[in-house]
Amino acid sequence: MTKPTLYTWGTPNGLKPILMLEELGVDYELVQVHIGKGEQKEASFHAKNLNERIPVLEDEIGGKRVALSESAAILIHLAETNGSRFFPTSGEPRARALEWTFFQMAAVGPMFGQVGFWKRKETKNAEAIERYEVESKRIYGVLDERLGAAKYLAGDEYSIADMCTIFWARAAERLGLSIDTWPNVKRWIG
Repeated sequence: MTKPTLYTWGTPNGLKPILMLEELGVDYELVQVHIGKGEQKEASFHAKNLNERIPVLEDEIGGKRVALSESAAILIHLAETNGSRFFPTSGEPRARALEWTFFQMAAVGPMFGQVGFWKRKETKNAEAIERYEVESKRIYGVLDERLGAAKYLAGDEYSIADMCTIFWARAAERLGLSIDTWPNVKRWIG
């Protein structure tokens, strides 16, 4: 069996599977896909992911080498193929890990990404910045409330939900937001 190959870049989404592979102690090959140069749009990468986004993991699945995209899918695959570490197999712990993983995918990443995008643009759109900044603050509030009630997003155990969210949560200062506003998030990202 060959080792997995991870195609990625140093973005919050791109760092998630690196964290997971390192936490699992899996030997893997890392291939950097420079998204600033558009390498994700090259034909060789397009063949791995029609959506032309990082990360992509090539791994043995069902006896053949498969390219798997979408960071949460990659984390779930890695957890399940490595003894379900960091991803509970049943009951409420599994449901909570899924819930908070998909909260990151549906809310945290898209909204934080939008506020970052609009703030970096040369031509500022005040309405867009305000809309995404307000929503990002609300989402930080949700995370803060959850982390006030539990040690980790899914409960008492560190899981893929934390791995999915941690790099986005650390972006507060880059987004022009003070992490001090959310003390439970600040503790968690430590």
